[in-house]
Amino acid sequence: MAVTRSPLPRRRRRLAVDDVIVVERKKVRTAISGTVVGNFMEWFDFGIYGYLAVTLTVVFAEDIPDPWGLLVTLLGFAVSFLVRPIGGLVLGPLGDRIGRQRVLFLTMAMMAIATALIGLLPTSAQIGLWAVIPLYLLKMVQGFSTGGEYAGASTYVTEFSPDRSRGFWASWLDVGSYLGFAAGASAVAITTVVAESVWGPTAMVDGGWRIPFLLAIPLGAVAIWFRLRIPETPAFQQEAERGEQDAADPFARHGIVGIFRHHWRTILIAIALVAATNTAGYALTSYMPTYLEREVGLSNLSAAVATVPVLVVMSATLPFVGRLSDRFGRRRVYGAAILATLVLTVPAFAIMQIGELWAVFVALAIIAVPVALFVAIAASALPALFPTATRFGAMGIAYNLAVSLFGGTTPLFSQALIEWTGNTYMPAFYIMFFSALAAVALFSMRETANRPLLGSVPTVETRAEAEDIVARQDEDPLIDTSTMPLEVPRT
Repeated sequence: MAVTRSPLPRRRRRLAVDDVIVVERKKVRTAISGTVVGNFMEWFDFGIYGYLAVTLTVVFAEDIPDPWGLLVTLLGFAVSFLVRPIGGLVLGPLGDRIGRQRVLFLTMAMMAIATALIGLLPTSAQIGLWAVIPLYLLKMVQGFSTGGEYAGASTYVTEFSPDRSRGFWASWLDVGSYLGFAAGASAVAITTVVAESVWGPTAMVDGGWRIPFLLAIPLGAVAIWFRLRIPETPAFQQEAERGEQDAADPFARHGIVGIFRHHWRTILIAIALVAATNTAGYALTSYMPTYLEREVGLSNLSAAVATVPVLVVMSATLPFVGRLSDRFGRRRVYGAAILATLVLTVPAFAIMQIGELWAVFVALAIIAVPVALFVAIAASALPALFPTATRFGAMGIAYNLAVSLFGGTTPLFSQALIEWTGNTYMPAFYIMFFSALAAVALFSMRETANRPLLGSVPTVETRAEAEDIVARQDEDPLIDTSTMPLEVPRT
């Protein structure tokens, strides 16, 4: 009697205790902390660039008249996102072949080096408008590496998290993201205060802008060290042990063409959810400093300071929201996020127009509510839509297409819409439009909370949990062995 993998997941198979993945909580913490620090580093750069956008306009595009100089600087932000799908197409399938940990190490190293090099670039005062070319090239390197970073990091934390608490553990990934952004904003604010007090009001334009970027050298070294310590995910190791797989099997590992052929509907759902999440998220983070300076009238320092406490408090709420999604389901939390966006965004922008610092704090806190609901569950909900064998590759495609087309371009499109229409509420309408599209996609999204990952066996924290799952597998509606990579006898 030979034992082979079933070519298609059609037959009901029996789950044994030894099939269940048991991951102790200590290992979960080690693995997730090593992943979170990478996302911290990624968003630290976004925070720097976003909060220095007006200053960098003078540094790299001083000869270009308003509003085109600012748009040239924001285009540098958008360019990094336009190459993200290329990074996703290359690094995603690579992560399905050689492992999540190796690709995450590569993306971290590329991001840190590119960020540090931006701090060494010549300015337009030195070489003219040519200065934007090396800036754009380094932003493209960052974009390429980021194309594998979030897709890989979310895949990693999802696969390492126990099924019953995946929302909680995976939410820490975006805690790192938004704390990284807050750290970038803080670095800009502190550098501005110190530099201007020592060298005068033009200190940031004269060279102080370089300091936050150069901080990527020690921070990147720490992040790379953490990435070297994280182990490979048990789900990937289990999948890597499989033998030859059928190309017609949607649960098998596929290249780009196969991923689109088997999972195009799920990719569209993910794109809609990611677009809604990131238009709101990047409006709160990367675009808000520019909006507060140009449209509300705050100083560069005030714009940087205003969002930091909001982002810190919001980050602290993400694990709580993750817990709620474990209890009530990802779909309900997504629904709450969409409703909050449609109801709260316009009032928040109206309050912001008051122009006082207290009003800005209140407005940003209101905007942070739907953002928190969206981002807290992204890392647990989105990777779980795809099977283990192609999870990294499918996430790389879906996530980066959405972010590059709709998320990372939010600062550019929002400012361009204001310049075109003269309406300072256009960013709010832009955010609400994508939330409405996400509402349509949500109707087709399957619930993934408390269930084993598609194409994988259950993941638990103790052997006792494994024994309990096996004992009740026939009655438990959350356990579907037909989707699991279990070996079946063929007579």
